Amino acid sequence: MDLLDYRQALDEIDDQLIALFRRRMETSMEIAAYKKEKGLPILDAGREREKTKTLCDRMPPELRSYTAVLYSSLFELSRSCQRRQMAQYTELNQAIDQAIAQTPQLFPQSANVAVCGAEDGLAQLACEKLFRMPLVMSFDRIEAVFAATKQGLCNYALVPMENSATGSVREICDLLEKYGCYVVRSVQVRADYHLLGKPSTRFEEIREIFTHTQAAEHCSDFISRLDRAIKLTLFDDPRQAAKAAAESPRQDVAVLCGRNMMDQFDLRGLKLGVQNRDLDSTRFICVSKMLEIYPGADRSGIQLSLQNQPGALFKLLARFYALGINITRLESHAICGREAEIRFFLELDTSIYSQEFVQIICELSASGQEFTYFGSYREVQ
Repeated sequence: MDLLDYRQALDEIDDQLIALFRRRMETSMEIAAYKKEKGLPILDAGREREKTKTLCDRMPPELRSYTAVLYSSLFELSRSCQRRQMAQYTELNQAIDQAIAQTPQLFPQSANVAVCGAEDGLAQLACEKLFRMPLVMSFDRIEAVFAATKQGLCNYALVPMENSATGSVREICDLLEKYGCYVVRSVQVRADYHLLGKPSTRFEEIREIFTHTQAAEHCSDFISRLDRAIKLTLFDDPRQAAKAAAESPRQDVAVLCGRNMMDQFDLRGLKLGVQNRDLDSTRFICVSKMLEIYPGADRSGIQLSLQNQPGALFKLLARFYALGINITRLESHAICGREAEIRFFLELDTSIYSQEFVQIICELSASGQEFTYFGSYREVQ
């Protein structure tokens, strides 16, 4: 036999497989109708394990792992099909429907917004992109921002979720879960950094630069290329650094911060756009203590825990693949004291009005896994 003959043989086998697969899925739907009538659960984990073992035992050793993967996928697809037919709505689905109905059609134009002081410069820009008239309340710690929002001291919190250069802020997911808050918007803010000094200061005179940790990280290439020894002094936030530079009696100090500090402290640009990458940006999320879902929401954030074992993530992703849902972000986090599990954060790219979104929320919230829904929202560029 040549390659063409082998391919023809595979085609004939595939014809048989597709006919059998269709028959299997049709039988699954018949089983779903029976389970719905009798009030039986969709998942029978014990039967699936027993069935997988029986089938693997019938295969030669070198094919058993492939057989396990094949039937794991078939079981996932069958359950997904049954859930769609049985339309098993959960309390979470009902809460989402209620939030959609009760949320105003327009995002608020003004609000009290809590931010973390360490992110003061960029957070202010993010506020101005989301709100026309924001009243910004600054706190020293990110957790204090969440606490203020939960206690009703402000309408929303604006916190950094990730940066294109330095990665994600890992504690945000934990704080969202701890305080039971929801994401209602996300916004991208370009992280432009400039070396600013007093109007009379020249770049050649600079011997000390005031800045904060994030700015120093984003501008590390510029700092390393300076042709003389420069002392780097870190402040808690960019506003403090800019204020200290403006009020310093010295002529040889400058500040590394955003352009928005120029007018506030009467500073001028000594070197502009000194960040490592021109497209470096920070993504902020707007957080509320209540579930608010505004029109146009096409992203959703979820978090769930899986067993730390082979195939667990594959089985999860197969559900999204079967429904045609794109995952734009996937991160894993260790769970302190629970080495047998791994926590995953996923961001889904799908409209809240789609049947696929409804089904995946039904499946995950009814699965018995540790699952958290962080809200559905639209991103402002």
